[in-house]
Amino acid sequence: MSTGKKLGLLATLYLSQGLPYGFFVTAVPVLLRKQGSSLALVSLSSVLLLPWGCKLLVAPFVDKHHGSPLGARRGWILPLQVMTALCVLAAALAGEAVGRGGELLMAALAIATVLTAVLAATQDCATDGLAVELLEHRERGLGNGVQVAAYRLGMIVGGSALLVVFDVAGWLPTFVAMAALLLVATVPIALWREPAGTPPPTAAALAIFRRFLARPRVWPWLALIVLYKVGDAFGSPMVKPLLVDRGLSLADIGVLVGGFGSAAALIGALAGGWLAGRAGRGPALLGAGLVHALLMGAYALPVYGYGGTALLSTLMVLEHLTGSMATVALFTVMMDASDESTGATDYTVQASVIVWATFAGAAPSGLVAQSLGYAAHFLIAGLVCALGAIVLPWGLTRGALPPRAP
Repeated sequence: MSTGKKLGLLATLYLSQGLPYGFFVTAVPVLLRKQGSSLALVSLSSVLLLPWGCKLLVAPFVDKHHGSPLGARRGWILPLQVMTALCVLAAALAGEAVGRGGELLMAALAIATVLTAVLAATQDCATDGLAVELLEHRERGLGNGVQVAAYRLGMIVGGSALLVVFDVAGWLPTFVAMAALLLVATVPIALWREPAGTPPPTAAALAIFRRFLARPRVWPWLALIVLYKVGDAFGSPMVKPLLVDRGLSLADIGVLVGGFGSAAALIGALAGGWLAGRAGRGPALLGAGLVHALLMGAYALPVYGYGGTALLSTLMVLEHLTGSMATVALFTVMMDASDESTGATDYTVQASVIVWATFAGAAPSGLVAQSLGYAAHFLIAGLVCALGAIVLPWGLTRGALPPRAP
């Protein structure tokens, strides 16, 4: 299978994951803040995506049980993607039934988020396993760049266009549109015929999980991943509430964050994949990570009165660009540490650590911002980002990456 066909197939799968995630991550904090919720409650809304942190419990079963006539990975991906679209459609009908606004609407939104996340997180395990199998070492930098770019494109549609639709038309048209887009994105995987790949592991599902955790140097490596991502997870949740408090409308935030911000992240993903392939994993992690840390701390400038909304908007776009570059470099190294036969488990464990780091960073971010103010919050976030950007590449030079199984 040619590199172009591999990247095209993976792009559609990651785009379909970005659609609902982009809406929930972008819209929920804004809607909560617009209804007068505290910053603490806004930051705690990230708990609604808890299933993404628990997907490591499912990944070993995805690796172990291949037996579907649809294919080893396709047999998981295709039905789960269809079910996700149906779940979103059901959420549209439920949301319309409870009416507009108020606590009932927020409760329906929470339920839709959790159900969609359970299905999408399981699909994500199979998709990551497919990517580990399909991409050769030389293709992984570009491959991860395309995957993240496609995911970001999904977030642009889900977090920008659909937020504008929500602001104008309400619940039902927004979620019907999302379900329709998900079904369209299902067509390529439905038409693809999966060839025979790596045989499933002979070990039991739980043993697959334990085998990865028993590999040399894996625990220090997971700690380095947490350190690299926790600063961004701590700083980013307060950007949208800051925009709300600066007086921007829902449509303005949708265009700025979901549009320009996600477009910058899309470009950054491709640039990060290219950089990881050409300059090497370590230099890409260090360079993109340090610039991203500087921009994260610079959010304090408009809070102090420098530059106003124009500077805040510029910082947000550049921070999304460099943050995406750093993320792609990290994902590429994580794929290097994953075996083909157990790629869903190996990669998912590392990705789940990032999700838990995101929860750990995001949950207290509102309390810190509320207590110390936005400026102090972003300065702290920038320092933590810088620490991770230095320590993880340094660890790579000291052999921190766990060896793949023989």
